[in-house]
Amino acid sequence: MNVRLKKLDFLILRSFMGPFVVTFFIVLFTLAMQFYWLYMDELIGKGFGVLMTLQLMLYMSTTLFPIALPLGILLASIMTFGSLGENFELVAIKSAGISLYRFMRPLIIFIAVISVLAFFFNNYVIPVTNLKSYSLLYDMRNQKPAMNIREGFFNKDIDGFAIRVGKKEKDGQTIRDIVIYDHTSGRGNDRTILAKNGRMYPSKDKRYLIFELNDGCRYEEDNTKNNHSQTRMEFGKWYKVFDLSKFAFSRTKEELFKGNNEMMNVSQLNNNIDSMNKKLELSAKDLNRYLDPFFSLYQKRKEDSLTYRRVAKGSGKISRYQRNFFDLVPDSSRRKVMQTAESNVRSAQRLIAIVSSDVKLRKDNINQFQIAWHKKYTLSFACMLLFLIGAPLGAIIRKGGLGMPVIIAIAFFIIYFIISSTGEKLAQQSAVAPWYGMWLATGVLLPIAFVIMAAARNDSGLFNKEWYQRGWTKLTAFVNKLTGRQQKIRKD
Repeated sequence: MNVRLKKLDFLILRSFMGPFVVTFFIVLFTLAMQFYWLYMDELIGKGFGVLMTLQLMLYMSTTLFPIALPLGILLASIMTFGSLGENFELVAIKSAGISLYRFMRPLIIFIAVISVLAFFFNNYVIPVTNLKSYSLLYDMRNQKPAMNIREGFFNKDIDGFAIRVGKKEKDGQTIRDIVIYDHTSGRGNDRTILAKNGRMYPSKDKRYLIFELNDGCRYEEDNTKNNHSQTRMEFGKWYKVFDLSKFAFSRTKEELFKGNNEMMNVSQLNNNIDSMNKKLELSAKDLNRYLDPFFSLYQKRKEDSLTYRRVAKGSGKISRYQRNFFDLVPDSSRRKVMQTAESNVRSAQRLIAIVSSDVKLRKDNINQFQIAWHKKYTLSFACMLLFLIGAPLGAIIRKGGLGMPVIIAIAFFIIYFIISSTGEKLAQQSAVAPWYGMWLATGVLLPIAFVIMAAARNDSGLFNKEWYQRGWTKLTAFVNKLTGRQQKIRKD
């Protein structure tokens, strides 16, 4: 009996691994291509090599793991159990006295291991790849397009110059009918270069573009106030060198992006959240300190208040507060005091607005970091949750392959994604607490998973066409019977 169970565990693991690996990489490739098509217009035409493009795709594929892994598990579990049900293997297993939960046990352990590994991957690997991918994408998107001189068109990629080539030979270097307008003086087209033919090629270090011009002339105009002259210089061979340093690809320091919450692990997020909470607590104290110079109401001692009257010792009078502040102010100074008070009020209002804005910004930052903290854990739990939905669903529908399982898997994943995205948006807008928004999808789908598991255990025909046909037949018979009774009552 023990040997048979071990073989059964090996059977279910082997049946699951194939679809899981295939579906995971298919989903990952699909998501990566979607990303590429999203930014394709901004990347093409900038002279990036294949290696740099593949490097960006590799980084971005790694950042897409949190989406691809749960969907791959959901799809593979439905396909695996659907295929076993379609081939009546589940029936044979249940007839041998082995429950569905016992049959699922090796996969539950396997998915639990995957979930733990997914957490460590999401905590330590993805922050690094996020840093590298987003910094590389930022530099690639801000890179100037590669210089492309087409025949018959003016090219203005090089600042201060307009270049036109009438004809380019097939070798890409020989050019004819060249016109170059030099605007570097800031006075318009006061310098013009014309040449019948020549060669165009980059320097060895790719920093300069060299025009080797033959049989041409240069025109220079002097349009100063007291001089309007033109100088013409003919040449047999002349070299014009253009600086291409601004077209070179340069990288931004990655340290500039490390402050983003997506580039941090759980420990770093905790440290930042604690630090921001301490600064938030100090904001209220700072407000009192800022307002102290403007209002005596914020003085800690009574003796420091403007309305407190000190009485000489031995006079027998008790110290007291004046009923009216202006009792202490001479008539000649009241106007000035009023103006000063109004100015202080306006200054205080500005300070309160600044502090409140700072407090709101700090709360928003804390909110974002808490959302990122919870997101580290929701990925791991999503793997187990979608498996607990997919495995019993496959046992119910009893269909393998890429037909019905794909449709159902995509439908459930869309539901999960919509609920998860909605909860995250609500948390970002501070409409709900971060933990509530990030775990909303789990709270909604977990009871559904238990219901589906109970239905699969009881061999429910929820996704069986014959089950609906039998139900329709029973409903039709009941309606006909009820109608017949009513007609009989009317006749009587």
